[in-house]
Amino acid sequence: MAGEGERYHQFEPPPSLRGFVRKIWTYADPDPAPVVQRIAPDGCPELIIDIGSPYEEQDDAGVWRLQPSAIFAGQMTRPLALRPAGPTELVAVRFEPDGARDWLGRPLVEATDRRLDVVDRLKGLAPPAGDPGGQVTAFVAWLEAERAGREWRIDPAIRDEVQAAAADRPSPDRSPTEQRALQRRFADRVGVSPRQLRSIFRFRRVFDHAAHPGQAAEGWLEAGLEAGYFDQPQMARDFRRYLGCTATEWAREQQALAKAIASESYKPSGPHPA
Repeated sequence: MAGEGERYHQFEPPPSLRGFVRKIWTYADPDPAPVVQRIAPDGCPELIIDIGSPYEEQDDAGVWRLQPSAIFAGQMTRPLALRPAGPTELVAVRFEPDGARDWLGRPLVEATDRRLDVVDRLKGLAPPAGDPGGQVTAFVAWLEAERAGREWRIDPAIRDEVQAAAADRPSPDRSPTEQRALQRRFADRVGVSPRQLRSIFRFRRVFDHAAHPGQAAEGWLEAGLEAGYFDQPQMARDFRRYLGCTATEWAREQQALAKAIASESYKPSGPHPA
């Protein structure tokens, strides 16, 4: 999948971080194409360090701004447009949907659709360039120290609802009072509502079922039906909502980081110890 000189790797977290961290991944491209990359929501907040040149991000006014070299990317409910500003190399921690609250130390809703500057927070963490394994080792050691210094925890009710959403299982019946309480806890520990998270997970399942990134419109429709959409217009609305384009436009235009991220599996992970 990667082009010449381009690399993308995923790593499992150690047992001490499972339940909080879903994956650790690295990406590098010494000569990236100067094109816009559309990144879709995936239901997971991320902590990202740019070892190479940071990306530029397009803001709501259409202005391109250079990202900080270390960011916390909260939950996304709309597409993110990035473009490389030079040779890229980064290492990232993909948290579980409800796994970042105690690392961030503030309600996750405050980071929704935002990339927070965490350069000062990550001072002292220096993943080695050109060494994916060494980058992951450095990040894991830093995260384990962070967890040892804080009391990270998982809310069992929130985790149960997250796993039900990921597996496309129905939620248990709740009274209006219980549902409002769950909404508040989701805003705090996940950053989006249970309904929004289910919508994002359904959209990501389209990529799990897609045969290959450049498939025809009929292939995308079949993938959408397998992911849980009723029909093509319903799926098309979510492509516009989460990527700002049609499925075929995205497949034709996107490359590099955007396709690397979209092509990996977003099938629900299994239960983890809290």
